[in-house]
Amino acid sequence: MPPETVLQGRLVKCESLRAGLDFFGGTRNTRRTVTYPITELTQALLASYRRHGGINYLDGVNLPSRAAVVTITQDLLRLIFPGFFDEHVVHSSELQAETALLVDSVAGRLEDEIYKSLRCFGCPDVGLRDSRPAAGNLAGDFLRQLPAVREKLQTDVEAAFQGDPAARTREEVILAYPFIEAIAVHRLAHELHSRGVTLLPRIMSEWAHSRTGIDIHPGAKIGTHFFVDHCTGTVIGETAQLGNHVKLYQGVGLVARSLAAGQALRGQKRHPTLEDRVTIYANATIVGGDTVIGAGSTIGANVFLMHSIPPDSLVLMEDFKVKVMSKREREVAVDFQI
Repeated sequence: MPPETVLQGRLVKCESLRAGLDFFGGTRNTRRTVTYPITELTQALLASYRRHGGINYLDGVNLPSRAAVVTITQDLLRLIFPGFFDEHVVHSSELQAETALLVDSVAGRLEDEIYKSLRCFGCPDVGLRDSRPAAGNLAGDFLRQLPAVREKLQTDVEAAFQGDPAARTREEVILAYPFIEAIAVHRLAHELHSRGVTLLPRIMSEWAHSRTGIDIHPGAKIGTHFFVDHCTGTVIGETAQLGNHVKLYQGVGLVARSLAAGQALRGQKRHPTLEDRVTIYANATIVGGDTVIGAGSTIGANVFLMHSIPPDSLVLMEDFKVKVMSKREREVAVDFQI
């Protein structure tokens, strides 16, 4: 049936509906019917699809579903923090059954999305690209890591609670702090990323980014007891490496020196390394894959740093210049505690 015929049929239905509305007090005098050139618009869109792509595959294998990945991520958060991300009350007597049902549901859906990702984007072993068992094994291996992810997240909750005097309880930190949602999604996405699953971790991370204001690439390696106070605007690049007990504030950027070389930089370390017990204050920017911030160092607010510093350094902005000194040699202590 030609599109114009379908269109005329729709217009007849529309007229009938409007007539019914007029009977109940509609506005017949202001009514206007516009006939759109459906065939012309459709052909223009199809031509755009052919020229520029940017559509999901309509035949054969589809790309992973963003909506499905987001739903899986939400259910993973329910498994990581039972009761905190649920809309209904979970009684302890039902926890085992509820958990088993949710794990089974997540496992099947995750396998489907991993399977799509492997087929569309490949994997290190070419023989696994079309292998449904490979997707199942990856999903199962990932789900086995959930207890370890939970253990690491407990250290993040503790770091947030101990590092913020405004926090009243650890439960408040889990429920109310966007950082906890962001780092939970990151630690989940990182497990998939480290197993060679592409795209899914990026969808997870960007979903968390849109909700929390913190942008953490799933490839970034982050140690235990991590905390980002206030969270908003912090960026942690793909090849950044953070040790244990690292604390950041809002607006901190751990970024690449230059991206002018584009895809030629793929696989190279482009983002800085922070050793253990480093604190970086608001809006500081640390640049470059060769830059190492020594253990126990503190970077003051608004500092722009492009080179490594030794352990136990204090970096401040003075007279618009970066000044690096030893904490032990500084006569007057500077209190940066907030």
